[in-house]
Amino acid sequence: MKHSFTGTITNILKNYFGDNSAQIFKNSELLQYLNFKTISANKGSKSRSSFANIYAIYILVEDYIDKEFHKRGDYSKYEGAKFSDIFERQRELPFGAKLQNHALNHRLNQEFIKYFPACDYIPVIRVAETKRYWINENLLLIKINKTTFNISEAIINIINEYIKTKKSAFDKFIETSEKFRTIEKEKPLKIKEFILSLIEPHVDARIFEIVSFSILKFYYIEKNIYWGFSPDTIEQDNLKLFKTGRTNANDGGIDFVMKPLGRFFQVTETTDVKKYFLDIDKLEKFPVTFVIKSAEPIHKLKKYIEQGAIEQYRIDEVVKKYMDCIEEIINIDRLKFVLNKVEENNNLSNVLSEIILQSKVEFNYEDEYEDDE
Repeated sequence: MKHSFTGTITNILKNYFGDNSAQIFKNSELLQYLNFKTISANKGSKSRSSFANIYAIYILVEDYIDKEFHKRGDYSKYEGAKFSDIFERQRELPFGAKLQNHALNHRLNQEFIKYFPACDYIPVIRVAETKRYWINENLLLIKINKTTFNISEAIINIINEYIKTKKSAFDKFIETSEKFRTIEKEKPLKIKEFILSLIEPHVDARIFEIVSFSILKFYYIEKNIYWGFSPDTIEQDNLKLFKTGRTNANDGGIDFVMKPLGRFFQVTETTDVKKYFLDIDKLEKFPVTFVIKSAEPIHKLKKYIEQGAIEQYRIDEVVKKYMDCIEEIINIDRLKFVLNKVEENNNLSNVLSEIILQSKVEFNYEDEYEDDE
């Protein structure tokens, strides 16, 4: 597979290995895996990034190099990297502040096997009892004829270039967002077009979640509700939407929570209907509103989910129970409709400000720049 970042990988390998670089790439599953995972490098901030699995490789290879095993060998005698050390290092990397341990523990290995089922090796070796980790050195030592090449330093260089490219793209995204905020009074239509571009099917899932939250927050805030614990304590309140944490977090299937109604929202882009039922199960069949990154009509999406339930469970009563748990489906067209309502209430600038705020929080942007200053 060739894409825009493949040229960067090729150039780095040439710098290290010269005429042997092409054959090294061909013989290395790890390099081919990185080539696949860096496909989003030059597609801008709105394309999906793959930091978790890439960083799992990075921190283990970095540990390998720091201990100079690439020069002196004897890696088989190494007691392994401490989980606490490599986990802390992962969170020091750009965009890594809130990454969990899933990639280190199983996701990287699972995905690697999916792409290279014939490969005899998995990238991460670990002993759960001692919480010690190793990179599989077999994937770092590439044989060509009678010569063995160690690609560890090239791996680090490739990932550093990917980080630099993605960080540059995100910097431009923040810069563009800030620029639109300065012209909001003169060119409100441009702001709306910019926001609409962030909820298209091709955008990064994290950006979509942030933007959909920002739009819905300022849509619901205009909605009033009257409630109280007794007839003489009825009071007026507006609907408030809250994010529960970072995107892609292990939060039990709750991305947004609404007060005072207690509605749960889950953002998804998957076409695997089992994921919907898993989210419903995790919430013990509490009603969920699904915000789906799809341009498909809502009735088609609901029919698709229902068909999946029928195929999976085949019992009408069970299917009905799951379908009743889908409180509402919000697709891209619905978000566009909601954005129109937000615009009517002169809240476009608030949506843009919320997008900037949530994006900086999500990508640890402000913390990093405060440290630099």
